[in-house]
Amino acid sequence: MGPLLVDEAVLRRARGRVDAAEELITGRAALLGLVSRGRVSAGGATRLLRTIDGWCALTLSRDDDLACVPALLESDDGAGWPDIEAWAAGRTAEQVRDRARLLDLPVAVLGEAEATEPRPRRIGAPGPPREPAGLLVVDLTSMWAGPLCAQLLARAGAVVVKVESPRRPDGTRAGDPRFFDWMNAGKLSYTADFDRDRAALRALLTAADIVLESSRPAALTGRGLGPHELSAGPGRVWIRITGHGAEGVNAGRVAFGDDAAVAGALVCHDAHGPVFLADAVADPLTGIEAYVAVTDALRRGGGELVEVSMAAVAAGHRPAEPAQVTVTPRPPRLAGPAAPLGADNAAVDRMVGEKLGTPC
Repeated sequence: MGPLLVDEAVLRRARGRVDAAEELITGRAALLGLVSRGRVSAGGATRLLRTIDGWCALTLSRDDDLACVPALLESDDGAGWPDIEAWAAGRTAEQVRDRARLLDLPVAVLGEAEATEPRPRRIGAPGPPREPAGLLVVDLTSMWAGPLCAQLLARAGAVVVKVESPRRPDGTRAGDPRFFDWMNAGKLSYTADFDRDRAALRALLTAADIVLESSRPAALTGRGLGPHELSAGPGRVWIRITGHGAEGVNAGRVAFGDDAAVAGALVCHDAHGPVFLADAVADPLTGIEAYVAVTDALRRGGGELVEVSMAAVAAGHRPAEPAQVTVTPRPPRLAGPAAPLGADNAAVDRMVGEKLGTPC
């Protein structure tokens, strides 16, 4: 197992937030055999690009991203990383970012994000202070940050229902099953079509004590499934995880862990410029911060929507005095396989019916 470049100050802060923080930050690298690769991310999908006036990070992890490369370069000739690097070298960082954003590509200018704490907003009646144990969590998220938050809530005793579309399940199901199991073991699996099964989803979200979402806000609001459209009992906590915030010019902007970290300047440096820190580090840090935001909101009585931006979390973890070290990634504790897709639909429907006092 190879070395992973981290920052001791980042690990120290994370250890102060949750137990086993080093496992959470380096566990994927241990499972998948990932190592630090300089200006190529550990996972390989993101690269740091030198521009006329600075640096950008671009992620090409989805098939649609790769298909957009000719349009990004405005050329049918060449579509590999050397072509992208040559194209970026002749433009400013903002020009690279703005062109990539037009195509909905995950992109960030180094250091563009500001550190902000997760922002709670009152959207419902508060209840008594509570702990997560025994509460119903509806996990609408995918990939890493949101599922990690839900996993930490499950470890704290909450009942977690992972909701996926049968047509577009969590993309990590198609990857290494050990990572998916690590993030999702212990959760109930519920499938629902977000257009055809709105009644069932409304009931589930109404019954929830905690909702985690990471889609673009309009995706739920447009279907009448957002936090302002659904009734809830006192104390519900709704966590919204975004790449760069839910308002203004950055609303709906897509991000992954490595490019979000670059936006927050959460990088290391060598003699020639920035290099990636750890493995998609903004993802596990955001999952940890979202979990802390949930527990803080519950202790305040809930009735809140809390927005957590990955780029802002990364900026908030940027150390004032970097202390770069290499570590051997720590293998995570695996709790068994995750439930098969949709395995718990009937049980979840019964649970919701009992909680709402309606027929199953």
